[in-house]
Amino acid sequence: LRKTEPDWFDRAGGMVRRWFSQGNVPVKIGMLVLFAGVAALLKYAADEGWLSMPVELRLSGITAAAIAALALGWRERSRRRAFALSLQGGAIGILLLTVFAALRLYHLLPTGAAFALLVVLVAGAGMLAVLQDALALALLGLIAGFAAPILIATGGGDHVALFGYYLVLNLAILAIAWRKSWRVLNLLGFLFTFAIGTAWGVLRYERTLLSSTEPFLLAYFAIYLAVPILFAGRRRDGQRDLVDGTLVFGNPLFAFALQAALLEGERMPLALIALGAAALYLLLAWWQRPRQRLLGDSFAVLAVGFATLAVPLALSARATASTFALEGAALIWLGLRQQRWLPQIAGWTLQTLAALALVFAALVRPDSATIALANPSCISILLLALAGCASAWLYHRAARRVPALLFYLWGLLWWCVGMLREIERFVPGREQPAATLGWLALSLMLAALATRATRARACAVTVAGAMIVAVGVAAWMALGDIQPLAGWSLGAVLAFAAAGVHALASLGQRGGRSMAVAHSAWVWNWIVLLAAAIGQLIRGDALGSGWRNALLAVPLLLAWALALLRPQWIAMPLREQFGRWRGALLLQLGLVAAWLFCVLLWRPGDSAPLPWLPVLNPVELLQLGVLVLAARWLGDTPGGRPLRAPLLAGAGFAFVTAATLRATHQLGGVPWNDGLWSSNLAQMALTLVWSALGVIGWIMGSRRAQRALWLAGAILMAVVLAKLLLIDRSRLGNLFGIASFIGYGLLCTVVGYFAPAPPRGTPAEKSA
Repeated sequence: LRKTEPDWFDRAGGMVRRWFSQGNVPVKIGMLVLFAGVAALLKYAADEGWLSMPVELRLSGITAAAIAALALGWRERSRRRAFALSLQGGAIGILLLTVFAALRLYHLLPTGAAFALLVVLVAGAGMLAVLQDALALALLGLIAGFAAPILIATGGGDHVALFGYYLVLNLAILAIAWRKSWRVLNLLGFLFTFAIGTAWGVLRYERTLLSSTEPFLLAYFAIYLAVPILFAGRRRDGQRDLVDGTLVFGNPLFAFALQAALLEGERMPLALIALGAAALYLLLAWWQRPRQRLLGDSFAVLAVGFATLAVPLALSARATASTFALEGAALIWLGLRQQRWLPQIAGWTLQTLAALALVFAALVRPDSATIALANPSCISILLLALAGCASAWLYHRAARRVPALLFYLWGLLWWCVGMLREIERFVPGREQPAATLGWLALSLMLAALATRATRARACAVTVAGAMIVAVGVAAWMALGDIQPLAGWSLGAVLAFAAAGVHALASLGQRGGRSMAVAHSAWVWNWIVLLAAAIGQLIRGDALGSGWRNALLAVPLLLAWALALLRPQWIAMPLREQFGRWRGALLLQLGLVAAWLFCVLLWRPGDSAPLPWLPVLNPVELLQLGVLVLAARWLGDTPGGRPLRAPLLAGAGFAFVTAATLRATHQLGGVPWNDGLWSSNLAQMALTLVWSALGVIGWIMGSRRAQRALWLAGAILMAVVLAKLLLIDRSRLGNLFGIASFIGYGLLCTVVGYFAPAPPRGTPAEKSA
């Protein structure tokens, strides 16, 4: 036969052996030792401070290197633009970090000097960016500029100086916007300005600071009102309208929200400000519509929005939210009917404002209602949910999938918030799981009806999601010691059963992955609910812990057995399609059963009031059931057949070991705690049982010419021998240790008689 070439693993092993056995071995070993010695010397030198130098010298060197890199980057800006810009950006970043380190870490610079240096660096970055048309440099300067006051802040300071500095930065952004169409720069400046301003307002604002804060808010609003106008004005001939929607709509929304916070919610001043904003945007719409139609329409929408907002400021926030939500849905209907974007955008805006009004009302004036559902808060939330779902239906009919999905999720969010809020407020603690399950049943019915009507994937996903959440509610009942088959819980379970069957039937008409997820969660719901019911029936001390452990696991094993042996019983009401995800469900059940098997290995398995018997006790019978079902499942699965023997062998060994220790505890009176492993009786029992297993494997492998089985027995015997030498040797002074050695010797003698040599290999093994 032709000799096969060794694989890469054999070649690598041979190279390692030759490296240590051939050539100048002393030099090779010496180099390894020398390398380790030098590494240790360097570490020792660093620990002893031999390599340290004054921090001023280090910072000066870093600064000089950064300035040199900046100069080199400027010099190479024409020949190697990408390299030059990267070098300049890195140099400016290093200089910024150096100033920060000199101020914060080493206290070498006063705050004023450090701030001045940061301003110079930021301004320099901006100038370099404009001169070289480099957006990345501008972004670096912007981020550094906004971060500078935060980095050097000491906890005090004047807010006028802070906002004045940010005003200068924003004026620089406005100046750049006059020359460049850098939308990202404009957007970052807007976000930084309003985010930092909001944070300051939350932490530091007082009403006495209104007069010194209001001018800055108006100035920021004016800047970011002008920036999108400049951005839109840079449109080239033949190019579509350029509108930065984030700034056009985000600027007035953020500014008005901050204005409301500054005025602490005073309605009449806010109403006047809203009217003023409406007039301003109306003038801007009249000015821009002939030049930039899209921008003019956007300003018109804002004018209508602020005019609408001014009226309900004198009314209840919840009433305003309800009105806005329904008006928004009506505008969407009108926009779709007329095929115009402007009414649709107005509808989106109104529904968003309705949500903000609800949140504002909940934070400022909490509802003190005493009746569930029939209260202003709940009705407003449900109307908002209804408006969202109605908008989703309108977009679905118009074949606009993305808006339909977004509005459906919007409506679903408010449906969940409203109902869960009512449950938390009005339902007693122990009845909340039942109420939640009843709400899920209602949600399933509605989602099933929507699925039948629209055949939309989002509705099917909702059914699957509700089924998954119901598993959590069932676990809530189990952990809360609530009987799911009594009282209000029984009614909720029956409602959920009816709704679940209806929902699954509706999914059966649609198909898809959602059906598989929903049905699998449906099965898990009944497993958990039945386990919770059994747990309540067996409460108390009448039954031993083994019975409780085993009975709680019966629903799981029953579901696994049905899915494996009688799949048509568990497939209802989706019998025809069940085969598509039966394998996935079997895998889920098998993994949880395997986890349960492992958990039961550590349980004592008391069988009171019946006497405890080896194997014939609830815990071990249940574990044997798991092994039998696992053997059947792995045998029926093509991918599981190669794994069946090793997995069952490992699980069987763990089972026998745990059963041996459990018998030592139950029959030998050894306490079931950490001391069980160190008891003489347990060690002797493990030695004899493991030896018996090894002998069986050894003999059966020899008789059947199965080398793997013989090798497993030999390895187990070697493990027992090591155990004798390392652990049981210290127990030779007592009978248990002596019995361990004698038993192992006798068993080895038996092996020597029946299987004196390993089984012969197959011809293929010999030729190899």
